[in-house]
Amino acid sequence: MNVVNLFGLSGRVALVTGSSAGIGFALAHGLAGAGAKVVLNGREPAKLALAAERLRQEGLSAHEMAFDVTDSSAVRPAIEWIEDNVGPIDILVNNAGMQLRAPLENYPEDAWHALMKTNVDSVFHVGQAVAKCMIPRGRGKIINICSVQSELGRPSIAPYAASKGAVKMLTKGMAIDWGKHGLQVNGLGPGYFKTELNRALVEDKAFSEWLIGRTPSRRWGELEDLVGAAIFLASNASNFVNGQIIYVDGGVTASL
Repeated sequence: MNVVNLFGLSGRVALVTGSSAGIGFALAHGLAGAGAKVVLNGREPAKLALAAERLRQEGLSAHEMAFDVTDSSAVRPAIEWIEDNVGPIDILVNNAGMQLRAPLENYPEDAWHALMKTNVDSVFHVGQAVAKCMIPRGRGKIINICSVQSELGRPSIAPYAASKGAVKMLTKGMAIDWGKHGLQVNGLGPGYFKTELNRALVEDKAFSEWLIGRTPSRRWGELEDLVGAAIFLASNASNFVNGQIIYVDGGVTASL
């Protein structure tokens, strides 16, 4: 068995939603580095174009497709365009997401709906549209970005935890329904990572000290820590892995 072929992604097309920055961009960068032709997605065309150009400047294969992953009427034609103009989608990473913190008793109803639409509805819409293309081919890899909050709660983020718990169970449901068609659907659950969205937490000395003390690996996650697990789930190495959530969290979910 050739290990390079086992983990290599050469010739495969990977769509990564919410990938103009942060975790999404890091995952797209990693998949491209393993040989995939990546399609970046976001709602801001200019920001997306800059992100894709960054990859191309490294000699990587990158395209961009701006569309709203929460709008099923926008998702379907976007997937068709990618299939027709870039190539059959072999790998889908459902990464688009958002966070809105507030005490649950005061959580605004419109914020609840916006968060669920972005974190859960998008996984359903894009996952279903891509699966309809993958199923006739009898193969495909779908990676849904979950979170340690798929398992654990924290003050002021109950709706976010509910959304990520839903993504975990939707991942398992997708694996159950689509496994017979040759698809593998798994989740990647990041812990606390140094990203732009987490900058306030990183710079909060008290929170950082608490987190580092709470994490068996005794540090924040770095974006590159996610890449290996993503490549594994996108490659032939995971051909009999289905309906699983891999937590890349430094051990947070293993420890009280």
